[in-house]
Amino acid sequence: MSALVFIGAAVAEIAGCFSFWAWLRLDRSPWWIVPGIGSLCLFAYLLTLVDANHAGRAYAAYGGIYIATALLWLWLAEGARPDRWDVAGACVCLIGAAIILWGPRG
Repeated sequence: MSALVFIGAAVAEIAGCFSFWAWLRLDRSPWWIVPGIGSLCLFAYLLTLVDANHAGRAYAAYGGIYIATALLWLWLAEGARPDRWDVAGACVCLIGAAIILWGPRG
């Protein structure tokens, strides 16, 4: 369940941040930030649903999912295919996220 929440949070965060990118860097209408703000609020809410004992641990594990999702966004939304170094880096991050999230705690 945590993985799905993390993926949803990552998509919401990237979409929200992209709305500001579109407005400020791609000369889109300032109205782009309205759904962006809603998306960023959804992102923050979704992270509260993760089953973790501490917020910092949830955020750290989320980082790996965010990186992999950002590369998918790069490919699907922006049309730039990630290279092998992007994929390798994302794999390392996902392994790190899994260790943080599911590692045995004493």
